[in-house]
Parts: sequence; C-alpha cells; structure tokens
Amino acid sequence: MSLYDVAVKDITGKEVTLKDYKDKVMLVVNTASKCGLTSQYEGLETLYEKYKDKGLVVLGFPCNQFGGQEPGNSDDIQEFCRATFSIKFPMFEKIEVNGENTHPLYKILKDEAPGLLGSKKIKWNFTKFLVAKEGKAITRFAPTTKPEDLELDIIKALGISEG
Repeated sequence: MSLYDVAVKDITGKEVTLKDYKDKVMLVVNTASKCGLTSQYEGLETLYEKYKDKGLVVLGFPCNQFGGQEPGNSDDIQEFCRATFSIKFPMFEKIEVNGENTHPLYKILKDEAPGLLGSKKIKWNFTKFLVAKEGKAITRFAPTTKPEDLELDIIKALGISEG
C-alpha cells in the first residue's frame, strides 16, 4: 500500500486520501493540545505559511496516547488550534500511532523512517516525519526537535534555494 492510498478523516470527519498531497513535501506530525511541546504548533504554522506556496504541507494528526494530552474531540481540537495558534495547515481526526490500533498511515511512516536503533515506536507527541514529493518518508525527527530546526531539510526536500 502506498502512502497516497491511505484513507484519513480530516478534522471535520470527511474521509480523504493523502493523494490530495501528491507531489508535495509533507511534514506529518502527531500533535496534542495539552503537552509541554504544544507550543511547537507555532513553529509548524510558521513553516507552513513560509513554504506552502513552494510545495510544503504540514499535516497534524492529534493523538491521545501519550499521557492523555489530547483529551478533546475534533471540535475542541480545531477550536484550540485556531484560537491559540491560528493554525491553517490541515488537521485530522485523532488517531493512534502505536499499538494494536496503529493507524495505517503511521504503520507506513514507521516502516519507511524508523527511529533510533530501528525502533518502530513513536516516543511522544510531536514526532515529525518528512515525506518526499514522491510519497516516501525521508526521515523522522524527535519530539523535542523544534520545527524551525527542520528548515534546511525542508528546503532540500522541496529542491529550492535557501529562504
């Protein structure tokens, strides 16, 4: 199965596939509204705004598997993201990124870009996957890696000159 074949539900509950983002560089992030790393939403939105016209899309997938830090429903999450961080990048319904009910998207991402020592486990909220225009995960970034520290990798993946 290709990453583009994966069905996901956007934050409003509409089923879509990632084909909508074919030929774009995707930054896929498992998010949470009540996490010590939640302020990363700001940096993710900055990257999105800066590079969206050059082919980047940030995709936020809320997840409640880490300390119950995403307890709300889709309406709560959407309102929080808009009101607190003015998020305009696409957000999706809550999913699981580890365990028996791991979403197919995360199965593919973890296979293509395993973590340290080949680990397939997502360690925490705000783990980031950079996906090439061809639909393959290039690399995985740790939760503590700040969005602004991804800029050079994003520029390279987009095939543009800096800035």
